[in-house]
Amino acid sequence: MLEKLKLPLVGVVVAAISIALVRLGNPANMGFCIACFLRDIAGALGLHGAGPVQYARPEIIGVIIGALIAAMAKREFSSKGGSAPVTRFVLGFSMVIGALIFLGCPLRMALRIAGGDLNALVGLAGFAAGILAGVFFLNKGYSLKRAYDVSKTDAFILPIAALILLVVLLAFSSVLLFSKEGPGSMRAPVWAALAAGIILGGLGFVSRLCFVAGIRDSALFRNYSMLAAFIALIVAGVIGNLVFGSFKLGFEGQPIAHTDGLWNFLGLGLVGLCAVLLGGCPFRQLVLAGSGNSDSVVTVFGMIAGAAFAHNLKMASSAAGVTANGKIGFALALVLVLFIAVYNTFGKKDAEGRA
Repeated sequence: MLEKLKLPLVGVVVAAISIALVRLGNPANMGFCIACFLRDIAGALGLHGAGPVQYARPEIIGVIIGALIAAMAKREFSSKGGSAPVTRFVLGFSMVIGALIFLGCPLRMALRIAGGDLNALVGLAGFAAGILAGVFFLNKGYSLKRAYDVSKTDAFILPIAALILLVVLLAFSSVLLFSKEGPGSMRAPVWAALAAGIILGGLGFVSRLCFVAGIRDSALFRNYSMLAAFIALIVAGVIGNLVFGSFKLGFEGQPIAHTDGLWNFLGLGLVGLCAVLLGGCPFRQLVLAGSGNSDSVVTVFGMIAGAAFAHNLKMASSAAGVTANGKIGFALALVLVLFIAVYNTFGKKDAEGRA
């Protein structure tokens, strides 16, 4: 019985921590968002010039450290890599393009639903459609080449970089960029945000929490355990928001969101497809990166680059809606992702047949 409750309890903890971060200063319906927070870090490092979204988010640093601690405590820290790194970079890059069109990763989608944002339900429909498209390719034989043991140096680079960023944030913050307004200026105290990230990184590693796995595993294996965590997160989030008076049901006037249903659907549809092809959602990729998987490190770097690219070229959405550049960027990203999916499903079989 306890084993069956483990994943739903993880969902409840994620919801509680996210709501607490909002109460402590993070943006509404954005207690935790991997895509948005990586975007903020890219801004803090000067990789994009969008002033309202620049801050070295301790939550991201915490997830990496928490995953590392949990992996080493369980003696499961493993340095693996070499599985189509360029492809993974492109998929991570494209996944963030979709997330910033929707304005959030799958975790923020769940938190937006829990806050009453009906636009996120439209996004959920797109997310499910993207996942099912990915499942189609999986059923037809999609795969990237296997990972191999790599140098421990590769495995520790991201955790070391995260610790360096934390030191810079605490002791040399003048070298970083900080938002004076907008979402980047809304932040919980550093130590609270860091602690929250460490807890979620550890829980994410131990539970293997993944926001794409609930739908993917339900479709592929009729395994609903991860879906239970997703549902528990939303239910707990609704209850928490009702308790604090921050639940607002509707489409209009939602914090850091737009009401363009088509692009909410398409944006998270691209995220779902990319996540299946990568083998995990943005949160799962970050946890894997912290626990030694250098392929996921490459994916995280792709997400950071995609976030910087999106804001520098005005492809990211805002409360006003989706930009013309965002629509073009989405189309180009989708073409790349479909090429990757089709080639790694059917192209390699043809090549093997000719060989």
